[in-house]
Amino acid sequence: MFVSMLVPSLYLDTSTIGGYFDQEWQDATRELWRQMEAGQWRFLSSDVTTQEIQGAPENVRELFGRTFAPAMLLKLTDEIEDLAAAYLRQGVVPPNYKDDALYVAACTVARVGFLVSWNFRHLVNVQREAGFNGVNLLQGYLTVRIVNPLELIYGNQDQNL
Repeated sequence: MFVSMLVPSLYLDTSTIGGYFDQEWQDATRELWRQMEAGQWRFLSSDVTTQEIQGAPENVRELFGRTFAPAMLLKLTDEIEDLAAAYLRQGVVPPNYKDDALYVAACTVARVGFLVSWNFRHLVNVQREAGFNGVNLLQGYLTVRIVNPLELIYGNQDQNL
């Protein structure tokens, strides 16, 4: 009998891509990339990241282009825009952080289980995650986990406990 195992998808924001070259975050970020290259994860992102990455250093833009084929980039839709607007109306993130709301909305609408970020202020914290997921449930969507790479990389390694 053949058993197919789906590779989990991860939605990466700009901070995670930039973390590949950031001295503080690069070890964990590069391990996440190694795991993706070994087939343990499937990376996705969106048009929001494509726009943000234009202002990033050349090495970050090059990594983005090398990592994300067009099919791996979620297109912004009215549904995503509407959900992001609901997050902003509920004060989950301040209005000037609309891109963060769009990240979560894109991840949610596409039913990607994990949004990966190094942005602890506006994304990776329990209060924000609860706020986003409260809106998701009220709007009829599934919840999403918002995590940093450290929360993912060790779960895919065999360890003798």
